[in-house]
Amino acid sequence: MKQREQYVAAVDIGTTKIVSIVGKKNENGKIEILGLSKAPSNGVKRGVVLNIEETVNAINKTVEDVQGRSEIAFSDVFVGIAGQHIKSMKSRGYINRDSSDDEIRKEDVFNLTQDMHKIPIEIGEEIIHVIPQNFIVDNETGVKNPIGMCGRRLEANFHIVIGQVASAKNIEKCIKKAGLNVKDLILEPLASSDAVLTDDEKEAGVVLVDIGGGTTDVAVYYDKIIRHTAVIPFGGNVVTRDIKEGCSILHRFAEQLKLQYGSALGDIAPEDKVVSVPGISGREPKEISFKSLAYIIQSRMEEIIDDVNFEIQSSGYADKLSAGVVLTGGGAMLKHLAQLVKFKMAMDVRIGLPNENLSGSSKEEINQPMFATSVGLIMRGFDYLETFKTNFNAGHKSEMSEKGGSESENGSGDDYTGDTDGKLSWKEKFKRSLGKMFETEDLSIS
Repeated sequence: MKQREQYVAAVDIGTTKIVSIVGKKNENGKIEILGLSKAPSNGVKRGVVLNIEETVNAINKTVEDVQGRSEIAFSDVFVGIAGQHIKSMKSRGYINRDSSDDEIRKEDVFNLTQDMHKIPIEIGEEIIHVIPQNFIVDNETGVKNPIGMCGRRLEANFHIVIGQVASAKNIEKCIKKAGLNVKDLILEPLASSDAVLTDDEKEAGVVLVDIGGGTTDVAVYYDKIIRHTAVIPFGGNVVTRDIKEGCSILHRFAEQLKLQYGSALGDIAPEDKVVSVPGISGREPKEISFKSLAYIIQSRMEEIIDDVNFEIQSSGYADKLSAGVVLTGGGAMLKHLAQLVKFKMAMDVRIGLPNENLSGSSKEEINQPMFATSVGLIMRGFDYLETFKTNFNAGHKSEMSEKGGSESENGSGDDYTGDTDGKLSWKEKFKRSLGKMFETEDLSIS
């Protein structure tokens, strides 16, 4: 039986927009986006779903649109999670093994990581990601892959991402009400990092700053390991709100001013240029100078940069970020923002585009900072496929489904082990992921 081509679909639920996207991998390993649709997001504030009905309507609209454009039907999607409730922490754990002569196996690493899911957290919170950073074997530090080594005591430093249970459940509820299944919830700065950062940058030390509408996501990498993540509860929307209040104009005009005439540097804005904004309900139009507009934007962006700087200092890697800062997200499209960040933080700055991993005719359309998270979710979906060695109903040509082929609903008929709604339990996910994290032959984990 011929194996059908595998597609991956994702939904990015943002504060200003909701994006549905579907793609495939070509023979060169590049991502080819087959369909993308976005709609205004009115039910989300600072990354948290506050209105289920409006969010579901926006998801339905984009999903129907992208399925019609791509002619690919899908029901399993990868979904990003962010919001001001997300926080991260460092933790260290250890296990004592029976004998120092036996080799460390995947099962030992699994047991150590499993213990990290038992650490005390506040009521109403859940652990979203547990990411091993480095291991210690009998006081031998800096071990990246302990499997195969001999030792009695196995320790590890972990980066743990925590979020509120209610926020995650609301996201899942919206996806299910739209007739879809959540295959995996992925922290958005991790997805954006996959899309815009290079391996060299991650090794040298880099901070990703994803400026969205309601939140600014921060991820710090050093030596190819994620060292710190944070979600700042401010984004492009607060800039728009300041323009609206500072100039006493309507929100839609404030957003238009920001996008068309805004600048993050007030000192270089022209003093002799003004823009006329229609008055409210037939009142006299208002004239707003480019320089005044730029200073409003700059003051708010400086606050966001200060918060980002605080997170960088908190990470403990501020003096090791040789690759500087990579800006992405819709807010990164603001004029002269890179220059302001470079001036304020005294670091190299570039705008992050998801072009490194894209191919196909739609590459230019998708190659924008605002779609970094969406592309990253697709990449994480294919990583999921390769890690867990399973296909799922992330997408198939609708023409094939109408013909009623003999293939199973989960793709090519591969065996699939998971829970009742198609999601792998975290234990099963981690067991399978060990084979990819540490490419070492080992006994299966009981």
